[in-house]
Amino acid sequence: MSGHSKWATTKHKKAAIDAKRGKLFAKLIKNIEVAARVGGGDPTGNPTLADAIAKAKGQSVPNDNIDRAVKRGSGESGESVNYEEIMYEAYGPGGVAFLIECLTDNRNRANAEVRTAITRNGGNPADPGSVAYMFSRKSIITVAKVDGRTEDDVLLAVLDAGAEEVNDTDEAFEVVCDVSDTKAVREACNEAGFDVEPPDIAWVPGTTIELEDEPARKVLKLVDALEDLDDVQNVYANFDVSDEVLASV
Repeated sequence: MSGHSKWATTKHKKAAIDAKRGKLFAKLIKNIEVAARVGGGDPTGNPTLADAIAKAKGQSVPNDNIDRAVKRGSGESGESVNYEEIMYEAYGPGGVAFLIECLTDNRNRANAEVRTAITRNGGNPADPGSVAYMFSRKSIITVAKVDGRTEDDVLLAVLDAGAEEVNDTDEAFEVVCDVSDTKAVREACNEAGFDVEPPDIAWVPGTTIELEDEPARKVLKLVDALEDLDDVQNVYANFDVSDEVLASV
């Protein structure tokens, strides 16, 4: 299963809540700005920017906000945007391993806020490399469900393109593959008549720790504290919880 968990699926539901709080919008705008700064402001020649814009539109970010973000990132507006990417590593309650991706314009602020969130919620900051080896960089492609098409149909369509696994998340199918196979897998999905969303590049754990009620509560509290920070883009952790535990917490 390459460490895929019910928690990974639940993050989609949390994203809807984050959007209401404005957190998701801010993260999507940052991604657009960074993509435009690195590859230019024309999405036709910058596939990373095209995907970032598509994700933002998929979450109903207003077009004006998207246009301004592209102009800021590309320098067209005259504003300077310079975000630094930082990866933090930590251990949470129950020995759960955490990778925390940040995009920040103030390293000192990010350092202080991430460290505080970790220590106040039962975790411990870890040295670089002490956690990262437990995770692999993967591409996760969401495939819309079509009446009559099953998980096996999706797997059959993408297996020869390099897909490693297909997971049914109830609302959609998720295809996991190596980052280098992303383009081939997307094309295979399209050729088979499946609609796909722009891929997410994620750190997927090799194995997961199954958590019961109280440890799950503590770990989810730490996840929430980290995701509430403006500089934090993504939080990855190697835990899993059952449907029953998720319902209780």
